[in-house]
Amino acid sequence: MLKEAMFYEKLDEGKVQCNLCNHRCKISQGKTGICGVRENRDGTLYSLIYNTVSSEAVDPIEKKPLFHFNPGSKAYSLGTIGCNFRCKHCQNWTISQVKLDEALSVEITPEEAVSRALATGCRSIAWTYNEPTIWYEYTYDSAKLAKEAGLDTVYVTNGFITPEALRHISPYLDAFRVDIKAFTEDFYRKVASARLAPVLESAKLAKELGMHVEVVNLIIPTMNDSEDELRQLATWVYENLGADTPIHFTRFQPHYKMKDLPPTPVETLEAAHEIATEVGLKYVYLGNVFGHRYESTYCPSCGELLIGRGLFDVSEYNITPEHKCRNCGESINIFGEYGGL
Repeated sequence: MLKEAMFYEKLDEGKVQCNLCNHRCKISQGKTGICGVRENRDGTLYSLIYNTVSSEAVDPIEKKPLFHFNPGSKAYSLGTIGCNFRCKHCQNWTISQVKLDEALSVEITPEEAVSRALATGCRSIAWTYNEPTIWYEYTYDSAKLAKEAGLDTVYVTNGFITPEALRHISPYLDAFRVDIKAFTEDFYRKVASARLAPVLESAKLAKELGMHVEVVNLIIPTMNDSEDELRQLATWVYENLGADTPIHFTRFQPHYKMKDLPPTPVETLEAAHEIATEVGLKYVYLGNVFGHRYESTYCPSCGELLIGRGLFDVSEYNITPEHKCRNCGESINIFGEYGGL
């Protein structure tokens, strides 16, 4: 479905500038931006994917991964087509890196999405699987309806959204689960065709605007796995997002255009955990290593097991309704309520 885009300006000679993400594409007549789904038609910018859904599921919130956001609950999850990054290791390239006429999709209105989320007993709606920013008009309208219906809302994002677009949706967006893919501009340029600095700024702004923020860093052997880079990333999170910001170091598996690299050694992930803990981060997790003890949450004060996890399920929950450790009373950074039995 076509819908006139938000956040763009008209330029001379029929061109437009999209101000939704930090590419700020200048788009000629008949062309799209880098995302491939925002097109200039006679000097007006349109979203080509307003209610176009490629992926729909009811997921554990832990799968996003969000470990401190309504733990144990379900999220109604939607994805569309296209992306403003070109990550060579993309797990969902069959929807993010294809053209509109190459992917299977259905249309789901914002009203239908909210109705389905409620009918399936979900606590939240998550826009995920590909970059939600490029779907902004749809996610914005859906988020407003979701909040009216008592649902929480989630962006699983690469963080390349502009400050003005993030501020506009912020009253209706509860969680900002952001990938910080590396801590060098060189990696972003070569691997994702993007830039690091705007991602850091959006993460900071999301925190300032009152969203719950969790960070994911996929560690790729030889690409972003040096101890120095991991320490810089952990230090930045500590200094700019706070010691209680959850950070997930996740294991790379060969995929898409990076099949020549090996999986991340578990020892590398454990070294990242040690570094981030030394820096002062309280909630450091390892991902894609099912059964590892660092999938679970421990009290940063007394070390008691607070949330036991395995394969995206919560097996144990020892946090009070006031978000305190049941053993020592330490305040724990949790958004919302426990969604388990």
